[in-house]
Amino acid sequence: MAEAQLQQFLAKVAALHAFVALSEADASLRAALRDCSTHHEVVELARRHGFEIGRRWGEEGPALEGGDANLLGAPCPSPGQETTTLLLEAPGLRLERIHSCGARSPEGFWYDQPDQEWVLVLQGSARLQFADEAMPRQLSRGDSLMIEAHRRHRVLASDPAPGTVWLALYWTKAIAG
Repeated sequence: MAEAQLQQFLAKVAALHAFVALSEADASLRAALRDCSTHHEVVELARRHGFEIGRRWGEEGPALEGGDANLLGAPCPSPGQETTTLLLEAPGLRLERIHSCGARSPEGFWYDQPDQEWVLVLQGSARLQFADEAMPRQLSRGDSLMIEAHRRHRVLASDPAPGTVWLALYWTKAIAG
């Protein structure tokens, strides 16, 4: 482990210890912590008390300015929204960067796309539901997934700020050979 990574790790551990100590000394904070039902709620509660504990191992600090040069550098969209940036397009092929911030598919809506799709989660996490599967799939940083054309699916949840960043490659079956 490089020294910078070690320092990042130690700073997160120290913040966690301090947050735990504060929750043990403050009954109302302890009750609020007990009422959290997701990781994101705990991270947000800690942030409101001045502790930054949400960064996952290996994630960098604040993104660089000028999001076109850095796939993780654009600001998070508004809560509940997502932005799509076309990175590359050729006949029968397109590559997009999708940045979701607490976004989900509308109730009852299913994607039913004519193209093949391969997605990779670059940052954050999300839950996807396929119409032909009983259990949702949890995707985290580094996970990829192939979605066949016309396979109905929907996004059940994506991370709040800094959000979930996806790389999505779409192509027609004709060019797949």
